[in-house]
Amino acid sequence: MATRLNNKNVQSGPARNKSKKSRFKQGAFSPYFFLTPALIVVMIMLVYPVLRTFYLSFTDAEGLAPISFIGLDNYMKLANDPVISRTMVNVFLWTAGSLTLPVIIGLFIAVMVNGLRFSATYRTIFLFSYIFSGVAIGSLYINIWESKGILNQTLTSFGLEEFTRTWLLMWPQNTFAMIIATTWQITGLVMVLYTVGLQNIPQSTVEAGTLDGAGPWRLFRSVIWPQLKYINAVVIGTTLANSLRTFDVVWTMTQGGPARTSETLAVTMYRETFLINRPGYGATIAVLLTVLVLSVSLLALQRGFKAEKE
Repeated sequence: MATRLNNKNVQSGPARNKSKKSRFKQGAFSPYFFLTPALIVVMIMLVYPVLRTFYLSFTDAEGLAPISFIGLDNYMKLANDPVISRTMVNVFLWTAGSLTLPVIIGLFIAVMVNGLRFSATYRTIFLFSYIFSGVAIGSLYINIWESKGILNQTLTSFGLEEFTRTWLLMWPQNTFAMIIATTWQITGLVMVLYTVGLQNIPQSTVEAGTLDGAGPWRLFRSVIWPQLKYINAVVIGTTLANSLRTFDVVWTMTQGGPARTSETLAVTMYRETFLINRPGYGATIAVLLTVLVLSVSLLALQRGFKAEKE
């Protein structure tokens, strides 16, 4: 009787292991089965266009003409293109503007509103502008900056006609006007990010600084600001990436004019690809823009992780 039971156990052991292995195999592949449709969509909508753009940057694709491989000719042309030179100056102006106006104003509002009785209401008011699209923001600010717009009419009504300008028809003041419009749009987002950082600061450190006799400015500089390193990296990375790929506000307000003087890389890429019908050269600009945005984003993430560890 015992021998029969032992034989039964011996026989059932391999069968049980085989059953477990088959169930393991079935369970191991089930996640990939559910992920396959999403992966296919990502490959079609994201990976293929990126690879196609990279390939076109090495070709002379133009209109409906046959495509031929030309190596680095587009990149050499990019380095010597005066339009790209002016565009890179605008990129520098956009970068400088994004690192000063939205960051400083958003941080100031976050600090001033933090801790107030109706702080949530104030944040909602300042964040309201972020819900508008770039086209809506551009359309709104055209009415302010154009030659017969609100700003010039206001200056004229106060007898300050000598200060009126054709703001959107002269460079670089048209670029500054668009930077101000974008600042009004994204300041609310910057404020929210800094509010998150301020709310994560231990209140004990602020109270300790207050007990040591630190005034508001000294308290902010020595206690609060050092603890915003991680949020600073997120804010700077976000604003820089957005400024590098700015398109809708510029296209709505000036379309890159006059004479292509206010173009950004995104606008130049669009014009070369779809209006001038040179997708090969436009793809080269797209590669340059992608490299800049990825570099800024990775640098911001690296600084953020380093600040979080500290």
